[in-house]
Amino acid sequence: MEHEPLPGASTALTMGIISIVGNFVCCGPFAIIFSIIGLSKAKSAERLYNEDPDRYSGSENIRTGRILSYIGLGLSLITIILTIVYFGFIIAFIGLNGDF
Repeated sequence: MEHEPLPGASTALTMGIISIVGNFVCCGPFAIIFSIIGLSKAKSAERLYNEDPDRYSGSENIRTGRILSYIGLGLSLITIILTIVYFGFIIAFIGLNGDF
């Protein structure tokens, strides 16, 4: 019996990869969007797999996609926090000096 590829598992993996790469290439908020999409696809794929595990193959992509999405989400949140702190220091520096 040949197994069908698990719908949504490869999408979760792809979105996890894009969220990490997007964080370094573009910016954090877009990577958060891809992380959330990856997590939701992983959840739906896992639900399908749990209903009929003998029918589908590729369940390892669910776990990998979920892990990569969480890593991308964490990196994005760290990037956003560091950006807020960076601009906060710039505003504080301008406020202290007054002349710029």
